[in-house]
Amino acid sequence: MLENYLPILIFLILGFLFGIGPMIAGRLMAPNKPDSEKLAPYECGFEAFEDSRMKFDVRYYLVAILFIIFDLEIAFMFPWGVVIKDIGWFGFWAMFVFLGILVIGFAYEWKKGAMEWD
Repeated sequence: MLENYLPILIFLILGFLFGIGPMIAGRLMAPNKPDSEKLAPYECGFEAFEDSRMKFDVRYYLVAILFIIFDLEIAFMFPWGVVIKDIGWFGFWAMFVFLGILVIGFAYEWKKGAMEWD
């Protein structure tokens, strides 16, 4: 019974070694020469001037929703186009309903002004 789990155990050990091994090797072999610039909280060229927990404008979230809408549409349209002859009318109307739901999301985005770039 336990011999069935041996390949899984070997896989877990190798995965752990491949994941942790390079980090340990990098820590052991890398030069450690910290200075004030490397230890600074930001390396973007200037000190932080606001709290990092500030509120984001709702447009960031609207753009994220817009990305999800178009990403889902493309991710499902290619496989659907390949097998459209095999799935018949049911598959056609199922995709039609799915695209209708995405169009409703797109209309919501348009109404909220996510397409306006100031």
